[in-house]
This record gives sequence, C-alpha cells and structure tokens, in this order.
Amino acid sequence: MTGRFAGRTAVVTGGAAGIGRGIAERLAAEGARLSLWDHDAAALAATAAALDARYAATAGPVHSVVLDVTDADAVAAATEAATTALHGRIDILVANAGISGPNGPVADYPIAEWNRVIAVNLNGVFYCNRAVVPHMQRNGYGRIVNIASIAGKEGNPYAAAYSASKAGVIGLTKALGKELAGTEIRVNCVTPAAVRTAIFDQMTPHHIDYMLSKIPLGRFGRVEEVAALVCWLASEEASFSTGAVFDVSGGRATY
Repeated sequence: MTGRFAGRTAVVTGGAAGIGRGIAERLAAEGARLSLWDHDAAALAATAAALDARYAATAGPVHSVVLDVTDADAVAAATEAATTALHGRIDILVANAGISGPNGPVADYPIAEWNRVIAVNLNGVFYCNRAVVPHMQRNGYGRIVNIASIAGKEGNPYAAAYSASKAGVIGLTKALGKELAGTEIRVNCVTPAAVRTAIFDQMTPHHIDYMLSKIPLGRFGRVEEVAALVCWLASEEASFSTGAVFDVSGGRATY
C-alpha cells in the first residue's frame, strides 16, 4: 500500500453520504483501511461497495456497521467490531454523523426535536470519542477529528438546537485535547460553513438563503474542501495541534 495513510485504520461516522463519504473516499484513496458507521443501511452498503470497487486492492475491504450513534452501548459494540476488523487498531476517528433538526424560534422549538438534535450531534460524538480513546491509548497513537460547524461558534437564528449541539462539540474537543496532550493522540475539530449535501433537505429555503448570505465568498463549501482539511488533521503531519478549531467557512468565521 502507498499513500499518506498506508497502514493506518480509520472510523468515519455518518460515512455513507455527504461530507462523511467524501472524507472516507479521501482516506481510502490515500491508503487507509476503513470502518464506516451509519444509520442508513442501504446507503452504507452502496458506499462500501463503491469504495471497495475503487480501493480494496490498495486499502483493503471496507468494514461497515449500521449504527445509531445515540446508543452508547451500540457505539461500544461497534468500536469492538471495528477494532477486530481493523487488525486491532483504530488510528483515526472522524466523528461526522449529525442532523440539522427543524428550523424555528426557541420559544416554539419542540422539546423532542431539541433532545434529538443534542442526542445525535453532541451525545453521539461524545460516545464515539469515549469509546475509541482507550484503543488509541493502548496503541500509543491516535487522531480524532470531530465535525462541528460555524454555527457552533456564531449561532444561527432559528437553529438553536443545531448551534448549541455544535458548540458543545467544540467544547468537548478542547477538553479532550487537553486531557490527552501528554500522549500521541491529537483531538481537533473542523467548523465548516454550509456545504450543500442531503442535510439541506432538513432545512427551510429561508434558512439556506440566510446561511449563504453570511459567506463572503458567495458560495457554499464543497465536500472535497472539507475532506482535504479533515485528512490533514487525521494525518501524522498534524502533530502540534490539539484541542483546536479549524474553520473552512468561506470567510464567514469572525474569530
């Protein structure tokens, strides 16, 4: 195998479509052996088959787990299954699985929807981080990249649950990065501005227009642009950054 990730293993959550699939493809193209986790069984099977067709000869076959990241026990079981499939190692975790939730004012926001967004976007990232850290500590190496959002830094009106959940991911990343700073494990997060994927189907046209209006470059991000940054953070090159937040926002970020 050749490539930056030759001999490395990676778990990508939400890896069946959108940003997650783009990240998985970039990792596989550079030699990483993959375990993809997603709740959508059909999309997961299709993605695994497509990646196998292109990269199995160099990166090995894709391992996949149909998974609800809000179930901590299921995440723990998926971690054990992935560790076995990936020859006893999880070198990289990209915690990407997430939902937007509905748009609406805080005063009217359905409590059940608030809880659902927090459960997927924050609790799910925590469960995945928590599960892989012992394996990385045992092997003496790791890269964790959590996918947050520019909304977690600036707050999007009528998207309080999403904004709060992604702010929580930033806080979790900073805390865990500091906890593990004495090891060879690096923990960082990426805060994209809007990238046009299927998650837009969960948003109102008004909210989509609002997000675009805030991006100085005047366009939405591309999946491959996010994947490029994530894969640098997932590599051995990212050795002096931990607990950090990396923007890919088209100029939207103000701090």
